[in-house]
Amino acid sequence: MVKTILISQPRPSDPVKNPYNELAEKYSLNIDFHKFIKVEGIPARDFRKDRVNILNHSAVIFTSRNAVDHFFRICKEMRVEVPDTMKYFSISESTSYYLQKYVQFRKRKVFHGQQNFKDLLEIIKKHKDENFLLPCSDIHKQSLPKLLEDNKVQFTKAVIYRTLASDLSHLKINEYDMIIFFSPSGVKSLIKNFPEYDQGETRIGVFGPTTAKAVKDAGLKLDLNAPTKTAPSMTMALNQFIEKLNKKNGQKVGL
Repeated sequence: MVKTILISQPRPSDPVKNPYNELAEKYSLNIDFHKFIKVEGIPARDFRKDRVNILNHSAVIFTSRNAVDHFFRICKEMRVEVPDTMKYFSISESTSYYLQKYVQFRKRKVFHGQQNFKDLLEIIKKHKDENFLLPCSDIHKQSLPKLLEDNKVQFTKAVIYRTLASDLSHLKINEYDMIIFFSPSGVKSLIKNFPEYDQGETRIGVFGPTTAKAVKDAGLKLDLNAPTKTAPSMTMALNQFIEKLNKKNGQKVGL
């Protein structure tokens, strides 16, 4: 039976109108949200040691809002004035629109994929004359730089922020029936905070293959693996999982 779920992400901005709240009401669940990881910017003095010259690049690739925030932060700290000619390539439309926080939005200079780096890569390949900068965390998908290298894209990797484990000591981790992870860093945070963690009967769900691998590498049992063809989101996957579990236990929805 699953009655209490811990989501390793911040609480949704709208506490009422969100898929997790709908799920909680449907199955009488108690769903808690806690950030398992935190992002910390790398100071300009440390970034300079990598000898990356931002102005030597004509385009920037953004894979997240964190990358956007810390790119412009490091530019400000180093007093680098980003030219109007700079082109921006974002992994999704929402990340592209987020750029409006820092630059005047012009479609001719802003390009985006469809939440998938391979989609974005097809656009990048049409601009091979550009010299790209890839702002990223110290912990990032190694597959991204490799894809750029394999497609002979000229780029420089710039580590501008760190992904660290949050302090979870206030959590009574063993009181949850299920824990949901969205990144390998989240799994590492669990182990760092609770080195003697015993999964026991707690079910674990993940989003993405790299997170699934991290769970297995940590010696934990994986119960829910999303996304799938019938459940592209975590809330849809949870809905299917709990419904199936309730049927197995002979329970009715909402009881």
